[in-house]
Amino acid sequence: MNADHMTVRVARKVQEALDICTFELIEPEGRALPVFSAGSHVEVHVPGGITRQYSLCNEPSEKHRYLIGVLKDAASRGGSKAMHELVNEGDLLQISAPKNHFALAHEARHSLLLAGGIGVTPILCMAERLAMVGESFEMHYCARSPERAAFRGRIAASGFADKVAFHFDDGDAAQKLDISALLAQPSRGTHLYVCGPKGFMDAGLGAARKAGWPEAQLHYEFFSAEVVKLDTDRAFEVKLASSGRTILISKDQTVVEALSEAGIEVATSCGEGICGTCITRVLEGTPDHRDMYLMPDEQARNDQFTPCCSRSKSPVLVLDL
Repeated sequence: MNADHMTVRVARKVQEALDICTFELIEPEGRALPVFSAGSHVEVHVPGGITRQYSLCNEPSEKHRYLIGVLKDAASRGGSKAMHELVNEGDLLQISAPKNHFALAHEARHSLLLAGGIGVTPILCMAERLAMVGESFEMHYCARSPERAAFRGRIAASGFADKVAFHFDDGDAAQKLDISALLAQPSRGTHLYVCGPKGFMDAGLGAARKAGWPEAQLHYEFFSAEVVKLDTDRAFEVKLASSGRTILISKDQTVVEALSEAGIEVATSCGEGICGTCITRVLEGTPDHRDMYLMPDEQARNDQFTPCCSRSKSPVLVLDL
């Protein structure tokens, strides 16, 4: 085991809800795993050469295992399908050490946790951590139906079950979540955490921003995103600061693809602008940010961008490569 990646064994694979499985990962020799905090994820090297990020959803005090939940997505590009169909108990997997881009702000007086579908995985871990340390919070869990809501039994058996409200798309209107009403009155001491499908994320974050929530109190993590392509996209150039070499990026290429063709490899993972693995410093020029990772104020500085999906507004970007 090293600091960057490790081999784990699938100790248990459990059907938690319709199309959702959990995988319990352990160190093959029974050694302790690297510590993690609520909101962390690991990158899993899935059969077929795919790398996917999955949030850890067990209690961070547990050192003997990692638990991940995986939704078998009908629109899967191969990752979740492979996890469900090809990965079984006893199999060995390569994973990264835990990373956390979705950490709790423990200075908050109150935490408002919003989970949509499989987005419950990091949110549940946060709820358990907040309950353990005695901090104020409430959790709203939205799912298409009870059959598709994972961890209902775990939540019901917890000491914080009374802080969790379930909202089902197929239920009566009275129990559905009114996000705009919930977020209509921002509080200086309340921090908002949102995780789920893009539509759910857009609704939650959009309502919060419309109501005037400060960006510093908004925390979120996207699981997937579509790489945005526009009819107005045009070719541009990137210049490598180390050598002065200039590379043309055609209108139909990503920067990562063009650099790879030129023999220059940039570390990537998601390929969708949600993980931050490929972030590259921009020394000159103006990026066209299309990621879901950088905060709005970070994008506004224009000193870094995600070459897996973002482009350029200026004819040339000078990169710290």
